[in-house]
Amino acid sequence: MTEIWESMFAAKRVMWGEQPTRSALLAREHFVARGARDILIPGVGYGRNAKPFIDSGMSVTGIELSASAIAMARSDLGLDFPIHHGSVEGMPYDAGEYDGVFCYGLAYLLDGAARAKFFADCFRQLRARGSMIFTLISKRAPMYGQGPKLGEDWYERAPGMPMFFYDEASIARELGAYDVTAVTEIDEPVAENLSYPFYNVTCEKR
Repeated sequence: MTEIWESMFAAKRVMWGEQPTRSALLAREHFVARGARDILIPGVGYGRNAKPFIDSGMSVTGIELSASAIAMARSDLGLDFPIHHGSVEGMPYDAGEYDGVFCYGLAYLLDGAARAKFFADCFRQLRARGSMIFTLISKRAPMYGQGPKLGEDWYERAPGMPMFFYDEASIARELGAYDVTAVTEIDEPVAENLSYPFYNVTCEKR
C-alpha cells in the first residue's frame, strides 16, 4: 500500500485541497470544549486536518505512511509539527499520552486484526478523560459492494486498496470496548459536487 499512496500524492499534490474536513472542524470543537492540549492524528496526510487544532492553540503530533505527503505538509502547507514517518500498524511511535486522537478515514483501509490493534493503540495513548474520534466510511456509500469481496463488508475497491464499510453494528463490535459516547452520521465532500456518507465515532477514556 505504501507505493500506492506515494504515487497518489506525487501525482496529484494537494489532492483534496487545503481546507480541513467537516469532521476535523467538529472534532476541534469537541476538543476545545474539553480543554484538550495535545492531539495525535494517525494518517495525518499532508496536514489539512491538523490545521484546525493548531490554529486553536493545540499541539499536534502526526503519523503518516507517505514521505511525499509529509514533504507536502512542510512545503505546500508550511506546517512544522512532529510527524512520525511510518504505518499506524507500527504504533506506538512514542511514549506520549494525548488529550485527544483524531483519525479521518484510514482505519477502514486496514484488515480486521490491524484495525483492532490500531484502536487499542490509540486508546492506550489517551490520557485519562481524553477522547478519540474516528471518521469511518458508511455502508451507505455508493461504492459499497464494488470490487472483489475479501470478507464481510470488506472489498478491494482497487488493486491493493481494500476498504471496510461500517454500520452501527460493526461500530459497536469494534469500538464498543472503548466507551463510545457518540455515533453521528455526516456527509463529507470528496470532490466537487460529490460527498460520501461517514460516521463520526467518539470514545472517551473515563
